[in-house]
Amino acid sequence: MRKLITSFLSLVLTLALVQQATAQRSAAEFFEEGNSKARSGDFAGALQSYSAVISMNPDHAPSFFNRGLAKANLKDHRGAIIDYDRAIEINSKEAVYYQSRGVSKSMQEDHRSAIQDYTQAIELNADDAKSYYNRGVSRAKLTNHRGALQDFNKAVTLDPNDVLAIYARGSSKQYLEDYAGCLADFSRVIDLSPKRGGAHAGRGFAKIKLGDFKGAIADYTKAIEISPEESSSYSFRGFAKAKVDDFEGAISDYNRSLQINPSDIEAYYGRGFAKSKLGDQRGAIQDLSRAVEINNNYTTDSKKIVYIGPISRGVLDNLRSVVQERIKINELSPERAEAFFIRGLSKSKSGDNKGAILDMNSAIDLNPTYSEAYFSRGLVHSAMGEQMSAILDCSNAIKLRSGYSEAFYLRGIIKHSLGDVNGGCLDLSKSGELGYTPAYKVISDYCN
Repeated sequence: MRKLITSFLSLVLTLALVQQATAQRSAAEFFEEGNSKARSGDFAGALQSYSAVISMNPDHAPSFFNRGLAKANLKDHRGAIIDYDRAIEINSKEAVYYQSRGVSKSMQEDHRSAIQDYTQAIELNADDAKSYYNRGVSRAKLTNHRGALQDFNKAVTLDPNDVLAIYARGSSKQYLEDYAGCLADFSRVIDLSPKRGGAHAGRGFAKIKLGDFKGAIADYTKAIEISPEESSSYSFRGFAKAKVDDFEGAISDYNRSLQINPSDIEAYYGRGFAKSKLGDQRGAIQDLSRAVEINNNYTTDSKKIVYIGPISRGVLDNLRSVVQERIKINELSPERAEAFFIRGLSKSKSGDNKGAILDMNSAIDLNPTYSEAYFSRGLVHSAMGEQMSAILDCSNAIKLRSGYSEAFYLRGIIKHSLGDVNGGCLDLSKSGELGYTPAYKVISDYCN
């Protein structure tokens, strides 16, 4: 029940009001006119003025940069990036040019390229807190929370009262399960900005994790006062109330959460638990059934498996077919598990998947640490459409052999196909890191 508290990228586009002498008085006048319009919020007008300067002086980097800022304020980030590119071509030593281009790339969700720009900005100006903050946000978006934490630490060191950076650092600590640390950061945010509901909710979540349920209830109550339509605050407050045996109060919170978000599976789960404790078993069963059924792509019933996104069942079959298990002959043990296993492989290759499963079951029963048998059974389960069984087999294979690159690969493509894109791509990344190079082709095609 993790409350994922998102740090939002601050789009602070400060116009570079560069006053440059120029032989063409009209160009200087257009430039100042653009600055004046931008200051008043007339970005469309400012854009036209900067374009006039550029037509007179095509190598005037500040005009390209300021026009890019105007476009960014009009949410034309693609156009802004083109102008920033030109400004950087003319003058590659301005840190703010790279930082602003990074912001527009981030707004386009091109976080990898944005990180490169923020890094260049930092190299040119190592004391700019905003570049560290922005790079940290992009790293967090790519689930590199440790790298993000380092950047947020630096940003806070440079600007100790930067609410956004402290809030973001608290969020990264939460992802990294440093609940005492994130509680301290959210408390600091509340001191600086008491009306920030997300900080109260974040601190409440940390208190739940640290076992301070009464404190969590107080924080979520404050979060609800600030943001009364945030369903998750009711859901988490209900959870905290259930933890202190206030089941009626919990049901009231879960009811409100479900009014706002009828698909809140955690609220159905919590309300079902509370109803069960109060003796309403029929109501509990109804709620818990909803908790199990709503948008559940992870089901043991292969007929109910839902393939989401670009990795369809057909694509999954193709990606799985490239796996070549590196089986070496082993000595035959007295239990003959190896014979069952190899016979199972042969049955699978001949199209007898049910027979293959039976033989691999026997091999695992005889040798519960047979990692290759788990993995190969996972391949067969997946081919039969039994994806959750396949994931379980891969997980068992990985527990037995932490460097099992093929198992990470198979689990990754299955997770991705079932809608867990982040989990799938992380498994594929690990597979590639362990030396299974086909994983990188899948990452290139489906993880970017």
